[in-house]
Amino acid sequence: MSEALKLVPKADTRQSMKDFKSDQEVRWCPGCGDYAILAAVQGFMPDLGVARENIVFVSGIGCSSRFPYYMNTYGMHSIHGRAPAIATGLATSRRDLSVWVVTGDGDALSIGGNHLIHALRRNVNLKILLFNNRIYGLTKGQYSPTSELGKITKSTPMGSLDAPFNPVSLALGAEASFVARTIDSDRKHLTQVLRAAADHPGTALVEIYQNCNIYNDNAFEALKDRDQAQEAVIRLEHGQPIRFGTDLSKGVVRNAATGDLEVVDVTPETESRILVHDAHAASPTTAFALSRLADPHTLRHSPIGVFRAIERPVYDAEMAGQLVRAAEQRGRGDLMSLLAGVETWTVTA
Repeated sequence: MSEALKLVPKADTRQSMKDFKSDQEVRWCPGCGDYAILAAVQGFMPDLGVARENIVFVSGIGCSSRFPYYMNTYGMHSIHGRAPAIATGLATSRRDLSVWVVTGDGDALSIGGNHLIHALRRNVNLKILLFNNRIYGLTKGQYSPTSELGKITKSTPMGSLDAPFNPVSLALGAEASFVARTIDSDRKHLTQVLRAAADHPGTALVEIYQNCNIYNDNAFEALKDRDQAQEAVIRLEHGQPIRFGTDLSKGVVRNAATGDLEVVDVTPETESRILVHDAHAASPTTAFALSRLADPHTLRHSPIGVFRAIERPVYDAEMAGQLVRAAEQRGRGDLMSLLAGVETWTVTA
């Protein structure tokens, strides 16, 4: 458990998945990937050992943002794109809470993009779950910031001209201390990633590939179909060689000429060059290169797992320290000197 979570009071009694289910009717489209994520989160929460009244879910706007209604914890359905900002205020002022943000690719990466990157760079003690279905589902199927180039939707009948964001690349570029990706239908992997995110001190961003079966069905089929997934999904495990495919016949190496990462067949000649995944590397360079491996259209060679997990100063802990030091110096300041200092002037007629 992280130092941050040690501040959060433990539950007095053992809790179960049932304790985290609210009395609200779950209202997503039948077959939506959000159901699987909700079940995984409700099933995982008892493992935190944190009392429900010390857990908060903050969401923005979108299908995923109904999440707080369905969790029997405290929560807030906030305004479009602003969930990280609201959660930042809560996490910094109430360090005895476990604060989670639930957002979607449209909510987080369009109107909320600015709030997201600043929460990541500050390293506030938040856990951000970014549901990515590569479409605007709530507003009936317009293209989103993660939709692939050329995507035909109601708002782009001739195909989208926008190059899509890669949420993992964006988070790494913002110096996020924990970045991971998982898939809605892989309950075991999703739970493992959630547990790692919860234990992390600071901001943890988890991108969750989530199927919208109404407006963007089978967007991630290549990663879910048993046969295709063998060749499409690269499972990252810290300290392990980055190999995948049938009989682990493929691996990831660094191109000596360009420095880029590439996929090769594992042979006696290439085996010694296979990269070993280091999620704790101080530099995000290799993690960023891994995030660029997947083809944005086919998603072939998509890494999942924890890309980066490093320790750096946590914003709310640093702020708490400043407040203590300020309290110790109380009475030493001179308010009038501050108000009428050298950077003020008098305007005369």
